[in-house]
Amino acid sequence: MDAALTPENSEEKETPGSGARVAIRAMRPEDGMGVLEIFAQGIAGGHSSFESRPPEWRDWDAGHLEICRLVAVDSTSGEMLGWAALSPVSGRCVYGGVAEVSVYVSERARRRGVGNRLLAELVESSEKAGLWTLQAGVFPENTASLALHDKQGFRQVGLREALGKMPAGPLAGKWRDIVLLERRSPVVGRD
Repeated sequence: MDAALTPENSEEKETPGSGARVAIRAMRPEDGMGVLEIFAQGIAGGHSSFESRPPEWRDWDAGHLEICRLVAVDSTSGEMLGWAALSPVSGRCVYGGVAEVSVYVSERARRRGVGNRLLAELVESSEKAGLWTLQAGVFPENTASLALHDKQGFRQVGLREALGKMPAGPLAGKWRDIVLLERRSPVVGRD
């Protein structure tokens, strides 16, 4: 397996295009507070998670793979603009190359291409780590996320109807559907 982007082997990578002050780098332990703050913003919007509040950092950390954790930062101010990470889909070894994607962008940084840059780098990093399939579950109402995943080569493989009920907030008690998306690597696991 090739080395994936980790705090030990990464350098900040300036990304071109609109918002050229955005740098993508490996997530560091000290980024935890910013990660949870941006996660809380996504939760508050009602269309990004079934969670009603972010977990404690140790629980978030334990629930995500140690590889392929990324943050987007303003390279001038150092402000965190977003993050991306992977979670295992199963403990069974046959699914060792399959992971679930999470991408969250700060309210202040939306519509600047930050999510696209994070997801593109996450795809590249995951392939270097030997992962062959990335999946995502997205609420149908989250059209920005659906478009983002489509742009990065994910395809819709199903609709999970009334998968779960919202626990809190303005949609509390409402059953929600989830669009199941998948990206199969064209280079990993094809032998």
